[in-house]
Amino acid sequence: MIGDFEQQRVKLSTGVELDVVDIGPRDASALIFLHGFPESHRTWRYQLPHFSKRFRCIAPDQRGYRGSSKPQDAASYTPDKLIADIFALADALGIEEFTVVGHDWGGAIAWGVALGGQPSGLHPVWSGRVTRAVIANAPHPAIFQRLLLTNEQQRAASQYISIFRDPASDAVIEEHGIAGILAHAFAGRVPSGGIQPPDEIARLLKDWEDRDACRAMINWYRGSPAVVPAMAAPYAEPPAMQFPTLTIPTLVIWALDDVALPPCNLDGIADLVPNVRIKHVPDCGHFVPWEAPDAVNAAMDDFLTTD
Repeated sequence: MIGDFEQQRVKLSTGVELDVVDIGPRDASALIFLHGFPESHRTWRYQLPHFSKRFRCIAPDQRGYRGSSKPQDAASYTPDKLIADIFALADALGIEEFTVVGHDWGGAIAWGVALGGQPSGLHPVWSGRVTRAVIANAPHPAIFQRLLLTNEQQRAASQYISIFRDPASDAVIEEHGIAGILAHAFAGRVPSGGIQPPDEIARLLKDWEDRDACRAMINWYRGSPAVVPAMAAPYAEPPAMQFPTLTIPTLVIWALDDVALPPCNLDGIADLVPNVRIKHVPDCGHFVPWEAPDAVNAAMDDFLTTD
């Protein structure tokens, strides 16, 4: 059992306040860890003690989660705002350059942070601030959208997103919280992932008692521009569009038993991320940072010590 991490409250220029773990040497290179749905900074409970011996490790509860600010409108959770939070967090902590590490929704935001912050990145103010990226079971945005339009397996696995976005789900969220909407969205099938130990389940259930947090977490899906067609919609290749290339060193860790995100999400990734290294993790579901922490830590150790 891993105990609680000390957090500090950090006010960001984006108008929100985040509860943040900040451990490790202050003069060391920084790693910023971004959790996904429906977790918290504790997604990284096996990584933070390991890497804080050599790196300054930053792990926020992102906008909408736990004690952090929880705007209640979906427009507050568009990717541009969530990406801007991470650079604002680095500013607030006096961090100029950093490696971004993300899982699930945190990985989706990490893709955007990396694209915006790489040298000659998409955002001039952020350009050059992101030196490396580590992405765990979070699909590249261009590949994911293409699969939703063309691949039956991925489209079927993503239908839960439409349920999350449906206003009719609001009553379920209000009455039963995140546990209720998960049961509703995944009725008849079990989401991929290992079993949390009892102390972690207790923490999650306590977090999910806050209905403002429940609504805010769902708003990450409602603020996303991703198009999830109905199963009966036609399958067709999207119009050809050039997507920016991510040139910084990038480690993609992929658990192979993730039923929500099958390994086809890796097809063609080298064309979009030419400096990519892929680590497959067999016999592991979606929540790879805590389901297979030794594999994740070893892959990151090797990646972060390679020039």
